[in-house]
Amino acid sequence: MNLFRNLLLLIVLVLVGALVAQLLVQDPGYVLVRYRGTDYTTTLAAALLIGLGVLVAAWLLWKMLSLPLAALRRRRERAARAKLTDGLNALNQGHWSRAEKLLDEAARAPTAEDDGIGHVARAGAARAAAARGDTAVANQHLDALAGPHPLTRALTAAELALADDRPVDALAVLDGPNVQPLPPRGLALRAQALAATGRTGDAYGLLGPIRQQQALPPARVDALETRWAEAALREAGDANVLADRWEALPKPLRSEPAAVAAYAERAAALRWEEASAKSVEQALDARWDESLAGLYGRLPIGRIDARRERAERWLEAHPASPGLLLSLARLSRAQGQWPQSEAYLHRALAQGANAEAWEELGHGFAQAGDEPRARLSYANALRATRGEAITELPGRDLRERIYDQSVAEERDEHGMPRLRE
Repeated sequence: MNLFRNLLLLIVLVLVGALVAQLLVQDPGYVLVRYRGTDYTTTLAAALLIGLGVLVAAWLLWKMLSLPLAALRRRRERAARAKLTDGLNALNQGHWSRAEKLLDEAARAPTAEDDGIGHVARAGAARAAAARGDTAVANQHLDALAGPHPLTRALTAAELALADDRPVDALAVLDGPNVQPLPPRGLALRAQALAATGRTGDAYGLLGPIRQQQALPPARVDALETRWAEAALREAGDANVLADRWEALPKPLRSEPAAVAAYAERAAALRWEEASAKSVEQALDARWDESLAGLYGRLPIGRIDARRERAERWLEAHPASPGLLLSLARLSRAQGQWPQSEAYLHRALAQGANAEAWEELGHGFAQAGDEPRARLSYANALRATRGEAITELPGRDLRERIYDQSVAEERDEHGMPRLRE
């Protein structure tokens, strides 16, 4: 495209030159120049050639005079770029003092701003000063960026504030009107600052623009989406906010155990018992999860009879679920049926339950007045937490232990045996 444009321009110039030459040949013209009583006469063509020669001579003279200045400028530019490169390399290697010195010199170079390296060098110098613990000097470098490069200053200051666990300061600089709209890096930093200040719901709302502008890797965005969705649900101030945030979640995320648990526990804390129980029930009906099965009996809500009835129906399909057995034990004890609760707990332990089941046994024995076995159960809970060997409870014969370990074979919807996880 450039070749075609240059060729077209050359053709036009040749045509114009030929037209001018033809006019001059037909009528060469007459030029009279009178200076201090002396007359100088020539043709128009000769005058044009003389004028063109004077212009070329003046241009050559200017080039000769400015050549040393241009060489000096190029030398300064190369020196500034070399200091910028060496400074960034030292910053990457962790030589903070050397990096700050080189980058500061690069930022102070006379040609730094014209070359577009001044703000890059100044931001790097601020990072180097902050890395070696000199906050005052780092702020001086940042203040130098405030006027000509407010966006670079805001991003660098926010990054340093987050690294120093000052998310409020990071939000203050990122929310400034002179740095809007934020670039992709600014959106990621602002979302991180919002999450760190307890405004995870607002941080979650920025994930859409972050994903669209590719500010973070997709895998990182997916991980943050799950984590921030859970935190946003737990931070909901009332039932309406909780419901809005739950409905705003993508459908796949509403079946994730962590999000379901956060919603159920927050709903229970807000005395929204029906929503708390139903969220876990729907999630378990759609996809079985041991953590949710254990949470079902741990929720601090009523509906004891309805929950136990639902759990007993699940037990027919998942007889070896330690989480479900533990929930049934809790619900049975809440109904005042300690013998059944104890039986469920022994089965849960035989199917792989952890310290939580031993602790529940301790609560039950203590409530029943069996202090020796309560102490032993609490001790076993501590041993299980530490990964130590468990002490067997007295009074359990072989027949009872075999019963605890034997469960009906689980089968899927096609009638095939289901492998235990």
